[in-house]
Amino acid sequence: MTGKKSVLLKSDQNGIEISREGIPVHFFNRYGFYTGSFYPRETLLSGDIIIKQAEHVLDHERRMELAKSFVHGAALNMKRVLGYYGLENGISDTLGDLESSSSITEVMNVEARIRSDYYRAIDGILPEGFRIERRTRRPPENMTNAMISFGNSLLYSTVITELYNTQLNPTISYLHEPFERRYSLALDLSEIFKPTIIDRMIISLIKKRAIKVEDFEHGMNQCLLNDSGKRKFLAEYDRRLGKTVKHRELGRKVSYRRLIRLEAYKLIKHLIGQKKYEPFVMWW
Repeated sequence: MTGKKSVLLKSDQNGIEISREGIPVHFFNRYGFYTGSFYPRETLLSGDIIIKQAEHVLDHERRMELAKSFVHGAALNMKRVLGYYGLENGISDTLGDLESSSSITEVMNVEARIRSDYYRAIDGILPEGFRIERRTRRPPENMTNAMISFGNSLLYSTVITELYNTQLNPTISYLHEPFERRYSLALDLSEIFKPTIIDRMIISLIKKRAIKVEDFEHGMNQCLLNDSGKRKFLAEYDRRLGKTVKHRELGRKVSYRRLIRLEAYKLIKHLIGQKKYEPFVMWW
């Protein structure tokens, strides 16, 4: 999926020449878990930007500043989601511990505590059977966990595509460790957009009864979206990415997908010292 078009390929169609079109293609297994990407040769990479990215990782203070910004932005967006549904939350109290965090591990712990409290609060508006109860991943153990995992995988792949269309190297990250064989900068930026795009979409699907028990496969200690469920989820996800809001600074409408690209541009401006990075926070 890209900003220009969406492509769905089966794994036995790798021979298609998509590289020259500059179209990243993402693969998911039959369970809906992200398994990898075909990442075409990069044409926008900038040596100067890569050096700046690396400098901000190697400098502890500069890395911490960005890592905290991602968590701060994600937390404020979670707060907005809870506020939209009139839910009480203690996010502001936990956020107070973010400033005093002195290591990436401590920052990640603050993020984990905020997200755990956030999911617990969301359960207050979900019907019985669709409550999160606790976050489970591989495999997810209930229906809403299955949707969160699938949605987060989709968002991760979308952010990879948007990063491909910038000068940023997607493997150099700040909140998540820049390990081999993963696009960890996409994980960083995904944190900010999960509440706005994925979580609100899941809550809406449940509350409108657009997704039902029969859209899932239940197995031993696992629950996954079936083909029907994935089709419904993907259709709504595409609709969400195309949804537009009026941008307060640009003064024009931009899509949710475009907001992700703009976030990458903001990060570039920060790296080159043009403008301090301020994470995206929902204003509607």
